[in-house]
Amino acid sequence: MLDRMLATFAPLMLSVLRIATALTFLSHGTAKLLGFPDLGRAGPAMLSLSGVAGLLELAGGALLVIGLFTRPVAFVLSGLMAFAYFIGHFPRGITPIGNGGEAAYLFCFVFLYIA
Repeated sequence: MLDRMLATFAPLMLSVLRIATALTFLSHGTAKLLGFPDLGRAGPAMLSLSGVAGLLELAGGALLVIGLFTRPVAFVLSGLMAFAYFIGHFPRGITPIGNGGEAAYLFCFVFLYIA
């Protein structure tokens, strides 16, 4: 009985997970490209690797918040975070806790689940 009751909330909880994750991800894009919140460093050049990542974070995060093209956007963002993890974090160590890649790691798998 408890399983059936909890199962009725599964779609709602998936939406909560999607929106909360997307808002957090969106804040990375706004910080990089719009300077809000101010992180005390200059923004990247638009066509640099970090600039393109910021555009994907901004646009993809916004699309996921409103639920538009959710699955394809989540799939692209999962790939972005896998790429970010292996390019930016993995060379510093094998474990996410040791190389500072916990956020990229979690974003990757949450987005893959949403996709």
